[in-house]
Amino acid sequence: MADRALKIAIVAGEESGDLLGADIIRSLRQMTGREVQLVGLGGRHLQALGLVPPFDAGEVALMGFSAVLRDLPRLMRRIGQMAGMVADARPDCLVTIDSPDFSLRVARKVRAANPSIPIIHYVCPSVWAWRPGRAVAMKPYVDHILCILPFEVKELARLGGPPGTYVGHRLTHDAGVLSAAKAQGQPRDLSPDRVKTLLVLPGSRRGEVRRLLEPFGETVSMLRARGHRLRLMMPTVPHVADTVRSAVTRWDEKPEIILEPERKWQAFGKADAALIASGTVSLELALSGVPMVSSYRLDPVARVVAPYLVSVWSALLPNLISDRALIPEFYNEYVKPNNLARQVEALLADTGMRAWQKDGFAEISRRMATDRPSGEIAAQVVMGYVKRVSRQ
Repeated sequence: MADRALKIAIVAGEESGDLLGADIIRSLRQMTGREVQLVGLGGRHLQALGLVPPFDAGEVALMGFSAVLRDLPRLMRRIGQMAGMVADARPDCLVTIDSPDFSLRVARKVRAANPSIPIIHYVCPSVWAWRPGRAVAMKPYVDHILCILPFEVKELARLGGPPGTYVGHRLTHDAGVLSAAKAQGQPRDLSPDRVKTLLVLPGSRRGEVRRLLEPFGETVSMLRARGHRLRLMMPTVPHVADTVRSAVTRWDEKPEIILEPERKWQAFGKADAALIASGTVSLELALSGVPMVSSYRLDPVARVVAPYLVSVWSALLPNLISDRALIPEFYNEYVKPNNLARQVEALLADTGMRAWQKDGFAEISRRMATDRPSGEIAAQVVMGYVKRVSRQ
């Protein structure tokens, strides 16, 4: 019946995917005027819309080969548990979001158990950067891919993968980003004697946070020693908040820890610069107009394997989208506080490096523009598959 509730299965293992999933569900409800029942895995944003996950999504928000290998037996059990739940629920559509090592394994098992369920994957795996054979491997069990980067649709076609649709990125229409960008667009006093606001963003996964908090704290100490007066702001997510609080007690300058989304975007608007863990936050900052320095420390196994698998020239989305080396990025043994401090210092004044980043961020915004929010475009694709199945 046309007015019955939609049943949508979602598998989102990370904070960023949880946000994308919530956008789709809200858009589906608004677009169809129908109730949307949820089954699957997600975090606080999807749970606020009615999802009741069978276990904590943080269990599968793993990053790094060592973490995956160490927890492989438990992950395999969770994959089987999630796939069984989705197949038994017989949803109108399954939407898997990012976290491909987990979510695409769930998708493959669901397809084997119940081939009638449409499967859409949101956030194209980085097949254009490494392991390109994954594109064609997805085709038997993924019907469509929702792409967040403008060039990914053509790359999927070139590599023989599933069809894709560029939906844009949710951040380009996000009210928080737009408010932060407006604040960043105002004239800013960068005189040397002014207290500068520095965002410190060590990541959203427990492993990366633990590996970066110490060098980030040392970087802050070095900036202070070089004469900078700083206000530190550290937006973070609930599942790593305790780790962050414990670590920063040893810092010379204590950051203000922020958990509320609204206060996060206010902090982005106030920031003069940011020191970050490489990840999705780089695009949030770029679209907000906040200059930044990026770094990352891989786990020990990934340090050995990654050079043989990764072919892309940068790990940062803003650099790839703009096709410019906008943001300096430092990895592993090059995450040195004395270097990071000097890189950040160059962004705390009216320098060419700061202007170069700002100009590049404006170009990114132009390239990523869509006429509608990404959640609406994604929801339209989902409904297309729902209607296609209902006609069969």
